[in-house]
Amino acid sequence: MNAPHEEGAAPVAPVRPAPAGQTSWQTPWQRIEVGTPGPEFEAKAPGQYAFDFPDSECDGWSTAGPAGLTLRSASVRGAKHRYYRQPRQDAARAAVHESTGGIAFAVADGVSSATSSEFGALEACRAVLERMLYLLSGQPGQPGQQVQPGQPVQLPARQGPLDFQDVARHAAERLRQLAQWRLGGQEPTVSDVAALYATTLVAGTVLPDPAGPLVELFRIGDSGAWLLDTSTGRYEPLFGLKSDADTVVVSNVVTPLPSVPDQLERTTARLTPGRVLLVATDGFGDPLGDGDGQVGALFASQLAVPPAPLWLAHLLDFSRETFDDDRSLLAVWPRTTGGAS
Repeated sequence: MNAPHEEGAAPVAPVRPAPAGQTSWQTPWQRIEVGTPGPEFEAKAPGQYAFDFPDSECDGWSTAGPAGLTLRSASVRGAKHRYYRQPRQDAARAAVHESTGGIAFAVADGVSSATSSEFGALEACRAVLERMLYLLSGQPGQPGQQVQPGQPVQLPARQGPLDFQDVARHAAERLRQLAQWRLGGQEPTVSDVAALYATTLVAGTVLPDPAGPLVELFRIGDSGAWLLDTSTGRYEPLFGLKSDADTVVVSNVVTPLPSVPDQLERTTARLTPGRVLLVATDGFGDPLGDGDGQVGALFASQLAVPPAPLWLAHLLDFSRETFDDDRSLLAVWPRTTGGAS
């Protein structure tokens, strides 16, 4: 059973030293061990139709301009799925919004009880990005106006907060359509969709703003988001944690997509100098806990500036006993404060 948080922020070596006579590039990366590591074994191949879900993936880039943003993301398969021949059920996707220079993102954690939750997580991320980018840009042109290829189009400015309720419903509808196709055209119930594709979701945008990049995000389920203060190494949760120091029993019950609550859990924040936005599934959030332990110390030290995307994936694949879930982490830095130039 995963612990709600860990005690003691002992320093963690990021990688073992190279043997005598070898330089670091001649030595394969050793898996990072945090506290007592889990067992080591060769990962087993997932089922033959899981080829769209590689064991690990990562991404990284920066937007242009003096108020640019730097993004890194990674998603890795957990030890449990590696051992039992199951695919990675997490997904993380991000895209630049060209006209604002902002970033739209989505992170999803397929629910293990659903038979094809890896497809649900990936399709939810795709649908969310499509809809957020559409809403950010508005409808190109006016009714009846013909837009020629390559012709500049004046897009209407967005008024007020992004309609996340619309975004969430769009993702739920995508899962319904996927289930209908899977059932041979039969109209699925919400329970049918959930049995196939249930997934948690946390998604939103980071948009440039004179007062500092504005973060807007929402979640369905128990995936999380934090602001990491790089000067202190402290993590500020943007949503409620699963538990705190006074919690006796930790609940693992979530209400995932395709269910969309009438009132979404949403929040906003400023990405001010020295802070990094972190968005992650509970495969990262559970071992992180309140951030005061060894996992928090490791990532605070390694995310003070944007790492190479491959290094983020390597970090995320740390070994710690009892924590064997898939892990996905997406991070955004303001480029004027430690971000890549």
